Amino acid sequence: MTIMDFNDFSCLDWNKGDGLLPVIVQHWQSGEVLMLGYMNSEALAQTCRSGRVTFFSRSKQRLWTKGERSGHVLLLKAISCDCDADTLLARVQPQGPTCHRGSFSCFGQRDEVRPVISFLAELDTLVRRRHAELPVESYTSQLFASGLRRMAQKVGEEGVETALAAMVQDDDSLLGEASDLLFHLIVLLRARGLGLSQVVAVLAQRHGQRQVVQKNTT
Repeated sequence: MTIMDFNDFSCLDWNKGDGLLPVIVQHWQSGEVLMLGYMNSEALAQTCRSGRVTFFSRSKQRLWTKGERSGHVLLLKAISCDCDADTLLARVQPQGPTCHRGSFSCFGQRDEVRPVISFLAELDTLVRRRHAELPVESYTSQLFASGLRRMAQKVGEEGVETALAAMVQDDDSLLGEASDLLFHLIVLLRARGLGLSQVVAVLAQRHGQRQVVQKNTT
């Protein structure tokens, strides 16, 4: 994802909201909705220039960069408008809680608002952080230290154990082995400089190609 130049938004309809547009803020990896704010053209321009989401505060009547006091800024990954050009969608990487009350989202506790599958994005982010920081006490760090060959070997072992669990063990055992396999695969991908989002992109591309083939053969 890339930050779009604010000049690309010359078609926005600022008149509907008297110079303000609502901005839906979404976690760029998990898709979780974090908050709703408002921008005027100046706030949008500053957001795109700085890479930190800036709103127009209706109560303070001034520009307001999220996290300017707490440090819990929203790093912009991408921003786009809807089909009517009167609402913005900002995809962000939050640096701490989004809500001023300390919760992950302004719409409730995290477990209440996030899709279950979105935890994979969180796990992928954690593994990336472990790879960068390599804390001594972390099992993930130990895997990285063991080298690529050992990590690949570990994925192979977990794959065999998952297959065996599918054949001769109960559902809980299969789920446990599948979890181990997925975790070690994420670590192996990160060791090669890759992440789950790239795997998802390949799957999505294949799915799209199949749909095209099916359409052309019917």
